[in-house]
Amino acid sequence: MQRREPHPESPADDTGIDDVFDELEELEGIVDSPEEREQVRETMRTLSRADTRSRLGQLRGAFGSRDAGEALVGSFLVGIPMIVEEGTLDVGRYIAESPLYFGLTVAFGLTLTLGILHAARFTEIEADLLFGIVPVRLISILTIALVTAFGLMTIWGRVDWSTPWIALSQATVTAMVMAVGAAIGDILPE
Repeated sequence: MQRREPHPESPADDTGIDDVFDELEELEGIVDSPEEREQVRETMRTLSRADTRSRLGQLRGAFGSRDAGEALVGSFLVGIPMIVEEGTLDVGRYIAESPLYFGLTVAFGLTLTLGILHAARFTEIEADLLFGIVPVRLISILTIALVTAFGLMTIWGRVDWSTPWIALSQATVTAMVMAVGAAIGDILPE
């Protein structure tokens, strides 16, 4: 039987098991009897159950509602301590005094979030790019984190919008941490 090339979206360290699945699929098309075909299918089901590769960092495909739910949960779990902790408000007040520190906080949060998604190879999922350029997954994760942070900090009375720059800074600190949580939530194993 001729060996097939691994699927291009498969990580290099997982090609062995992918090759076995490819060869079993090929064998399924070659066998003569329905009994043999069922035996091949049963072998594939057994192999699928035994496949214990880590799913960390593997994305399913285009960003969908399930991914949004995972990002929301990750954002919420990581962000709740930030929302209830007084130190977040202090950090927000501090960075509000310096546009440089505010910018560095945003840059650090975005870089970390982008790094997590880059490690999961999110740019290789063509269906996840709007117009072939705009990374829907990144934009969606950032939007989920921002809406969750700003929404919860506002409705729970953690920010005072009568001082908008300080409130924005405090909510931004929380949003950057929540974006990291959302990215992690999206790439965690199913």
